[in-house]
Amino acid sequence: KFVSTTLRPTAAEHPELYHWRGCAAFVSDFLSLKPLESPVNLPRQLFSPSMVLRNQSATCFEAATLLCSMLIGAHYEAYCVSGYASRELCECDQTHRECPPLDDGKKDVTPEPQQNKYTLKPKKKPHSRFLLQPASRGSRPTQQKTKGQRKSLTFDLSFLQRDEERPADDLRGLRVHCWVLVLAGSRDVENNFFIDPLSGNGYATHAQDFLGVESVWDNYNYYVNMQDCSNGSDVVYDLEDLDRWEPVLVGVTSKRQLTDQVLKRKENRFLGKVEPGPRAFQMPQPWSRCIIISKKDLEQRYPGGKKVTHYKRAKLEKFGLYLQPDGLLTRLTTYKDLSCTEVELVKEWYQGRNDHLEHREFNQVLQVTTEHFQPGRRCHLLLHRFSESEHEMEFNSSARADSLVRRVLSKSAITETFKGRFDFLHYRQVTFSIPDGLSDVQHIPLKKVEERFHRNPTLPLSEDVARRVFLLPEGKIQLSYQMEDFATIPSRRLFIKPLPATESRRAEDFTSTNVRTFQVDPSVKPLSRLALYRILQDLLKHENSAVENAKDSRNEIRDIMLSREEEERNLQLIFSPWTHAGAALAHKHHKQKLKAAEQQEWQLDRVDDYLAPYLANLDFPDTLSSTDFENIVASCLQEFKERRTTVSNLIKEHQRKLSQELREKQRWYQQNQDLLSTEAVEEYRHYCSEKALVMEVVQRRLDRCWYLEETPGKVRAFHEQLLKSPRL
Repeated sequence: KFVSTTLRPTAAEHPELYHWRGCAAFVSDFLSLKPLESPVNLPRQLFSPSMVLRNQSATCFEAATLLCSMLIGAHYEAYCVSGYASRELCECDQTHRECPPLDDGKKDVTPEPQQNKYTLKPKKKPHSRFLLQPASRGSRPTQQKTKGQRKSLTFDLSFLQRDEERPADDLRGLRVHCWVLVLAGSRDVENNFFIDPLSGNGYATHAQDFLGVESVWDNYNYYVNMQDCSNGSDVVYDLEDLDRWEPVLVGVTSKRQLTDQVLKRKENRFLGKVEPGPRAFQMPQPWSRCIIISKKDLEQRYPGGKKVTHYKRAKLEKFGLYLQPDGLLTRLTTYKDLSCTEVELVKEWYQGRNDHLEHREFNQVLQVTTEHFQPGRRCHLLLHRFSESEHEMEFNSSARADSLVRRVLSKSAITETFKGRFDFLHYRQVTFSIPDGLSDVQHIPLKKVEERFHRNPTLPLSEDVARRVFLLPEGKIQLSYQMEDFATIPSRRLFIKPLPATESRRAEDFTSTNVRTFQVDPSVKPLSRLALYRILQDLLKHENSAVENAKDSRNEIRDIMLSREEEERNLQLIFSPWTHAGAALAHKHHKQKLKAAEQQEWQLDRVDDYLAPYLANLDFPDTLSSTDFENIVASCLQEFKERRTTVSNLIKEHQRKLSQELREKQRWYQQNQDLLSTEAVEEYRHYCSEKALVMEVVQRRLDRCWYLEETPGKVRAFHEQLLKSPRL
């Protein structure tokens, strides 16, 4: 079969496969590499793309055929390339490459700062040439030292490079490889580029790993390279140039020619012209089956549910969706050394967790853990970075009532940042008297509370507070107001709280010595003592609320840490119904629900069936032997007698308890009747009448011959009913 007929262009059904990156990533993840029988010879056979998907293993030629078929179906001008490549590319060895950055969906949209062309240039610093001459003479020994240091540094770098160099390849330039060529002009592709189907990476056509090109082909024709490919950057990929590329089937139209012919035919029909003579010969239809990629293949794309790729000082692990119990999708481990023995950083990505955890980082050097969450958590937590000495949290400020953005808890302080508050508060820092903020102690004495505010346009500058500090042990409150336009320092005011009353002295009065004011604007009228006293009263209320907020902040942090521990212990996955695994789980739950409903309905139908338990022990036989018949009848009669006896004993026990309670209540009344009030006596009489009524009802049930005298008659009637049962 001709290799061009092995290609099966198929349009993608899933949005993930609309772009070449998605197609290349799927092929590289879904297939495991099957080495060629000989690294320097072409393979003897080539499986179809459908068979490759079924086996989930392929050579580089089969993987390139599958990827090229998907790209042509996605309207790319793609070709399979047969040529020579480096050993790392042929064996899919990524240990010499840096790990590519993983896309976490976040893009940096910060605008670049624009340079102002009218800014003044910095002045040159004048220096004396006369003073430089002796300095240069005296610095010759130091220059020699620096030269020696540079030599040692270059020696160390060359030694490291020598360690990182890979051993020479004896088959370099002879190893056969197959990859995909995408030409410019289709799907907004500006430049030609290569795609390696084994790794899924894109390369420029002049990349050093590609050592030569023998031929290229698509589903229309096969082209042989007539150029000197000793230098890969000099190859021109103009397949219509017969001097550089020789087609195997002469007269076969390419995709571009077919497109031009279709457009020209439409134009001729519109103008009423006669179409030209015989059409050119076309390539036969593909012999392989259509490519079918299911949703399950996309979600569980890795062979065995896991794929491990080793990079330079890094290891990348990928897992199938919902295959790990903790919802792990990707794990990236970076190392300090080339031998990958000392772990430096571990990054993990999750999906479908009930705690909304999306990304986690473990910094083994700094011993810092960072957790990123999706919106929807309690307390609206988005980020949690913690270590032994500090806890940092970021929140969704628009969803919180206090508009909290960031909170940092250390051993000595709590720092909070706000955004968009109505009171214009944007910063608060609470300092502890004892550096014990991370302990489980409920009450820690506070040393200082500092709050900062944005400008309030409704207040004058002399009344708009910019900074407020509560010095709790000293009993002082410091205020700094917004800066005046003409001033270099702000206005300040210091309040000294009067001493409260004690057992030995009365409370101290508020006097002018309790306030110290520095006013920048001399035109502002000084406040009266009453106004200052009212300001102090408001500040004391704010101080109490600040202390309570500090306690609430520590409690909230403690609750978040406890809830995180509980969530890690009782972790559950949330299966999306739009995924294959979620749909299968929903179908399973639906079947279980239907089965439970059927079982409940069966139990309701057999509520009065007293023979069902005994027939179930015999697996509901069609016929019964005489021994089984006698055993079933005897068991039913025995259970009937025991049940009636049990009911009678329960009624007697209930009657005994009622009598004992009534006697205890009467004994209590006889002892305390002289001390009771009229209401208590009336309540006692009501209690006695209620108990007497209940005891009378119980006694009537026992007096009736329902359980005692009529029991033998009931047994005989039940025996006759058993004998008349059609199943017996």
